[in-house]
Amino acid sequence: MNSLASPRRSRYAPGVLVLLALMLTALLYSTVVPADAQNGASSADITAGENLFSANCAYCHGAQGQGSDVGPSLIGVGAAAVDFQVGTGRMPMVSNSPQAPAKPVQFNEEQISQMAAYVASLGPGPSIPSAEQVDPALGDPAAGMQLFRTNCAMCHNAVGAGGALSEGKIAPPVTSTTPSHIYSAMLTGPQAMPVFNDASITPEGKRDIIAYIDAQNDVNPGGFSLGSLGPVAEGVWVWILGIGTLIAISVWVGAKSS
Repeated sequence: MNSLASPRRSRYAPGVLVLLALMLTALLYSTVVPADAQNGASSADITAGENLFSANCAYCHGAQGQGSDVGPSLIGVGAAAVDFQVGTGRMPMVSNSPQAPAKPVQFNEEQISQMAAYVASLGPGPSIPSAEQVDPALGDPAAGMQLFRTNCAMCHNAVGAGGALSEGKIAPPVTSTTPSHIYSAMLTGPQAMPVFNDASITPEGKRDIIAYIDAQNDVNPGGFSLGSLGPVAEGVWVWILGIGTLIAISVWVGAKSS
């Protein structure tokens, strides 16, 4: 039996099986992933986004988004990264600095959506959050406070007022950032910020954080905010006003007694 079966085996059979498996995987990927990766964008939007990308982004990020010595690869960053970086004016960058600062936005919403669709088509990545995902009214500010102070306050300050980092970088204030951009930042981890995927902070937790940040814009229970910079600003206030007033009174009392 072995002598009869042996001639039927081919040394190419394992390679053929692997190739068929890869083709099947690619077929399944093409039918399942693109709709989510591209946020349901049309081919016309992707084409328009590619033209915008070629004119404004390809010099740094490569003609196909593969990256270069100047800019990182954008394959797999998803539409959410484009929505945040371009939607806040951080991209295109003005100069090669330690951090891309927020500045006036260079493109309109349609153009940003088209570029996001094109970048999303390069590889699967986080999609732009829905209106329900970022609605502060649906979140729990108390739960968001716990999550924010555990994961974000060490850089962004306890109430999101921002703070200084190392090597010329900063953690920007987040109280004026739109809910959609806050959510996208957590998903994509721009600049020095870590990525908080859904395994780290659930979608509901992200919405709770947004609700907590939004609540900081409504009230200031401590009276004067002093920039919301915490004990540093409070200490300066005590030294300048408090100690300064005591010195002034001492000088006045001494002058009166003499």
